[in-house]
Amino acid sequence: MSGPETEQRPSWGWRVLTALTALVYIFMFAPIIVVVVLSFNAADYGGFPFTGLSFRWFSKLVQNEAIVGAFVTSATLGVLTSLIGTLVAMLAALALVRHRVDGSKMIGLLAIAPLLIPETVLAVGLLLLLRALDLPKTFLLLLAGHILITLPFALLVLQARLAGLGRSFEEAASSLGASAFSVFREITLPLSLPAMFAAILFSFTISFDNLTASLFWRPSGVETVPTQIFAMLKDSVSPEINALGTVMVAVTVGLSLLAGAVSSRLAQQVKTTPEDE
Repeated sequence: MSGPETEQRPSWGWRVLTALTALVYIFMFAPIIVVVVLSFNAADYGGFPFTGLSFRWFSKLVQNEAIVGAFVTSATLGVLTSLIGTLVAMLAALALVRHRVDGSKMIGLLAIAPLLIPETVLAVGLLLLLRALDLPKTFLLLLAGHILITLPFALLVLQARLAGLGRSFEEAASSLGASAFSVFREITLPLSLPAMFAAILFSFTISFDNLTASLFWRPSGVETVPTQIFAMLKDSVSPEINALGTVMVAVTVGLSLLAGAVSSRLAQQVKTTPEDE
């Protein structure tokens, strides 16, 4: 009787591990909770004590032209980055998974290299290259840099999806006389939609949140939301920064949850293998 009861009790090691895990989660999420709480503080300063509930700092965000302009820039940059990056990632995934390409392993490694290289090193390297070529910093350069950063994430998602699909449906369609484009349009593309949608939303989130590369690559006078927050922090921590941080948290977390939910819903609507029938 005592044996099973003793086995069911958590050991001191598990208790320590649980406590450390809880501390890690508290360390991760406590700053976010503080920012969200202070964004509703009625006080004229961005700190405690909490003097009352107010939404005036959110209304001031809409009235701030610099912040609105930064939101428009970040949204435009995120949409273009996610669409172009996902398209390029889809073509690369098809080449690496569905076709025999010489040096495919090396190409795949080079494609995900931006994920392995520290972002600061990548940003400084591209900036030095531009100076060596005597090229100005433009919005197109910023867009290309964001695509470079988000491409590995989209590629890994799409590669995993295509590898999991198998080639049974595509080979069956080809044997019945369907052209390569018809096979892609009628079979590969619909089955890849969940991964493509997830790649688009994740790429948008990464681009929208990016600070390091944007600081190096943005042209003069162009601000994204993260760089705008960084510029505002040079003066003081105003309540507007807390409100802006809350909006960014809502956008990034909301899009990530939406990506997971919609991708799961789309995955349930398509048949991935013949055994599912």
